[in-house]
This record gives sequence, structure tokens and C-alpha cells, in this order.
Amino acid sequence: MLSAVCAGMMLWAPEASAQQAAVSTAEAREIARDAFIYAYPLVLSGVTFDVGKNVAEPIGTSAPLNQFGHMRQFPDASFTIVVRPNADTLYSSLGYDVTKEPLIISVPASGDRYYLLPFLDMWSDIFTVPGTRTTGNGAQTFAIVGPNWQGTLPAGVTEYRSPTGLGLLIGRTQTNGKSDYESVRKFQDGMKAVPLNGYGKPYTPPKGTVNPNQDMSAPPDQIDRMDAAAFFAKFAELMKDNPPHANDNPILDRIRRIGIELGKSFDLASAPKDIQDALNAAPAQALPQIKSAWSEAGVLVNGWRTNVTAIGTYGTDYLHRAGVAYGGYGANVIEDALYPTAFADADGKPFSSDKHYILHFAKDQTPPVRGFWSLTMYDERQLFTANPINRYAIGNRDKLAFNADGSLDLYIQSGSPGKDKEANWLPAPKSGSFTMNLRLYWPKTEATNGSWAPPPVKRVD
Repeated sequence: MLSAVCAGMMLWAPEASAQQAAVSTAEAREIARDAFIYAYPLVLSGVTFDVGKNVAEPIGTSAPLNQFGHMRQFPDASFTIVVRPNADTLYSSLGYDVTKEPLIISVPASGDRYYLLPFLDMWSDIFTVPGTRTTGNGAQTFAIVGPNWQGTLPAGVTEYRSPTGLGLLIGRTQTNGKSDYESVRKFQDGMKAVPLNGYGKPYTPPKGTVNPNQDMSAPPDQIDRMDAAAFFAKFAELMKDNPPHANDNPILDRIRRIGIELGKSFDLASAPKDIQDALNAAPAQALPQIKSAWSEAGVLVNGWRTNVTAIGTYGTDYLHRAGVAYGGYGANVIEDALYPTAFADADGKPFSSDKHYILHFAKDQTPPVRGFWSLTMYDERQLFTANPINRYAIGNRDKLAFNADGSLDLYIQSGSPGKDKEANWLPAPKSGSFTMNLRLYWPKTEATNGSWAPPPVKRVD
């Protein structure tokens, strides 16, 4: 009996490499769609990684591999590179490769300044967030090590094991207006990244290699234009150095049935015709689902849509992971930030620049945070718009005028509400529609569990 069982197992094994069993046309299409959704964050990370490191030396947030890049000032109305920018923090970024050795990162003390350094693996999951909330504001030194690295770090260096060999940091440092730039830049300049073999020695980062043929357009736009052959080939290559998570075995088993195997390259042209057809159809099937998952994420309360689940870390919720990667790549876990978004007023009508609105917070009901909060204005392009006082966001770091009863009114309109109210004025565009984002940095429990919600924005004219 035992020999018969073993013989049966041996007969099965050779068939397990590419397609363990025949799949119907309908099933192949389902698996191909699911494979695209599963792969999307990894491929997007790969494109983002290639774009970000394609410079000879740091320029803004772009920098060669294993080097910091820093944003030095807030975007203004001329900024069009990224939609829904913020005017709260200055970004610091770093694309790392720890496939060969760890990268040691030193961060200076930040005093009483709030900051966070979320590190994303290549599947877009945040695996560690050194910073004010987690490690405090003192100086610190830590190492990002690869998934298979074995060795000893220098004394006093904390180890963070990256689930993937490559990854990205998208850090934020609290910045209290333009007058604060100099202090923030000093803090940014104190951040250092050195490979383990250069730690404790004089070290000069090497110049980066520039690929003149690299498409430098927005990564989501690149994937929108990518055909199935290029998408799935890149996916297979990226998986070699960036292993799937431990709970991904079921989806890996499914995609193996259509010829995509962990650790192996993939050539669409070599696949059977029915598999080629299924994979070629996958982008058109999957992309609308991914984009809808982003736009419809979260719960709607008082006209504000807030995502409090499936953001930052995702488990096996691959659709929402892909949706956030598409529309908000690098979004923080809710313990670090919440982003309620308002598209309409209290009556459900879209915001219009020829109307006047008030956002009224009752006494002690402003956004509950340990860090800080802001309200940011976006025009119909999802960008900042020119206004008479060059104000794109307003929040608790501004000199707000509270009412006698302790409540707070924010005036949202294109023209001045009057000199006596301009301290609380968030200018709307001169024309057209607009939307707004609240940002709650290091939100308190009542915000993350839903017991507090932003009040409705009321039209008052």
C-alpha cells in the first residue's frame, strides 16, 4: 500500500510545476484577474522604485539607491506632480536594497517635533514606523536587514527585518509653516544611511546610475499603459528578491495553475493560448475594480469618507491593498494618520466655489489627536489653487480664533469672510468645484474607533 501511495505521489509531482490541473476558460480568467490584483502593489512598487532612484545624486525626494532624498518646501499652486499634496509635513524618502547587506540608518533627536518614518516592503505593507509615536523623539540608530540575512549588528543598533529585499521609506516631518523650513531641514540633514560595511568609517555615497530610457511619468499611469506581457513578466522578476508574505500560499497556489511560479521568470508568449487570452484580459477586468476599491473605501459619516480598515497593513485583503496602492501609495496605518475626505456639504450637494460654508466644531470636539490636525483645500484637479493669502491648509498649529463658548468655526469660501474672521478662513478656488481633506496625525482612539467623526460642512449663504 505504501509503495502504491508513493508511486502515486511521484506520478503527480512532475505535473505540479506550471499547471497542476487543467483549468476551464472561465476559471483561467478569474485566476488571471486575481493575479493582477495580487500583483499590482508589487509591480507599482517596482516602477516607483525605478523612477525614484533614477538620478545621479539626491534631487528633492528622488535619490540613488540607499540614499535619502528630502522635500525642502511645501508644494504651492504651481505643483502638479502628485494629486492631493499636503502642507503639513516635509517628506523624506529612501529606496533601499538590503539583498546583500543591512542598511544602517541614524536619525537625530527631534526635540518636540512630531515625525514618522514608515518603511514599506515591496508589497506596500508597512512593517515598521520609527518615530515620535513608536520610538520617541530621541536620537536613534537602526538597521534594515534583508529577509534572509544572518549576522551581528554593531552594539546599540536596533534590527528591523524587511520582509522583502527591496523597499521604500516615505517619511514625514511636522513643519509649522515656511518659517519652520530651516529647522526641519537641519533635522532632515541629520538623517544618515550607510551600508553595514561602511558603518563607523568615513563614507561617501556613490553616485547613482541614470537610465535615460526610464519612463519618469507617474507610476500608476505607467501601469495603466502596461500590457499583460510586460506586467506579469515584471511581477515574476520582482518576486525573486521580494518574497510573498507567509499567508500568501493560497493565492500562490492559484496563480501557479496558470503558469506563474515563485522564483521563475514568466514569458506570456510561451503560455498556452487559453492562458494568454486570460492574462491579456486581466488588466481590463482588474483595473476598474482596483480603482473602485480606492474611491469607495471606508465609511461615510456626515459627508466625510474615512478609511479605518485595510490601510497600511492588509493581510490577505488584496483588493483593498491594490486600491490604496493605486490612489494613496504609502498611506499610513491608522494609528499614525487618518484622512477623512469631504466631497459634498451637509445636504449632499457637491461643494461649489460660489457658495459659502462653515465647518463648526463644538467645544472640545476638534479632531482628537496627539500630534496635530489640518484641513486642506483641493480644486477640481485635486491640487492646490492660488488664493489671496497663499493658504492651502488650516489647523491647530495656526492662530485660530475660538468662539466665546469654546467652539470653533472655519470659514470656507473663495472671498474673504471679513478681516475679523480671516484667521479661520480656508480659501476656496475662484471658480469650480472643490473637495477637502482633514488630516489627523497620531489620532486618538475615539477617532480610530469611530466614536468621533467630523461634523458636516454646512452651506450658510
